[in-house]
Amino acid sequence: MDYAAKAADLAGKADKRLKAFSLFGSGNKYEEAAELFEKAGNQYKLAKAWNEAGETFMKLADCHIKLESKHEAASAWVEAAKAFLKSDQRRAVSCLQQAVSLYTDMGRLGMAARQLREIAEVLEKEGDKEESIMFYEQAGDLFSTENSTAEANKCNLKIAQFAAELERYPQAIALYEQTAKACVENNLLKYSAKGHLLNAGICQLCSADLATIRSALERYCDIDLNFDNSREHTFLVALTDALDGGDVDAFTAAVADFDSLTRLDAWKTSLLVRVKRKIQSRDDIEEEDLT
Repeated sequence: MDYAAKAADLAGKADKRLKAFSLFGSGNKYEEAAELFEKAGNQYKLAKAWNEAGETFMKLADCHIKLESKHEAASAWVEAAKAFLKSDQRRAVSCLQQAVSLYTDMGRLGMAARQLREIAEVLEKEGDKEESIMFYEQAGDLFSTENSTAEANKCNLKIAQFAAELERYPQAIALYEQTAKACVENNLLKYSAKGHLLNAGICQLCSADLATIRSALERYCDIDLNFDNSREHTFLVALTDALDGGDVDAFTAAVADFDSLTRLDAWKTSLLVRVKRKIQSRDDIEEEDLT
């Protein structure tokens, strides 16, 4: 079956219906056109004609707006975005923003938050961390408003990850500490607190002076009473001692020891490389002072 031809035929009929005069008022023609546009959009999807599908679902959204059916219009914008995600990600973001606006108007904040997170994920895939952070922040705020703490935490952790990558360490540290505190208060999540404190500690090592780092590690033991005896705390203390002594070998050995039992992910590894360079650059300065 030629899905694209069938879709084009249906879309053409819908366009003609919109231009036609109706004795029964405009509502009737918008309802009929909406039905045809929906069928056409689905046929374009079957043909994998993603731009055409997206544009058709945009027309469907307009019909629902004319019919004052905000929920259906928002759903159509989401369908348009799904199609554009396969061909034109910037248009997908624009469609999702339209859906967010409608869901917000209706007070459907949870739905709006999910679409904002979808936008953030699209931008993340494009490598646009700055803009992605902005949408994760908006999504996190709405999830918090709806008391969806777990979803808000997921957004905050993404923001913290990108903030650290962009060397905005205070922002990352604050979010990791905030998430750790929230986890400690939840019986189901309390064992994950040490992982967030480890991330906060690594950010401290990247940015802070030794006194601030040691003070933070003490504070982390107060946030999570189990942190003091954890491998994560022992690891951070070893790294801090190596930084204090300017000992690259000790730093490398501590990283290798921890990684042998708990595999370090790419994010932690990249930040630890920054800390190692910090030690090496200090050694280079000291050598220059001696000569």
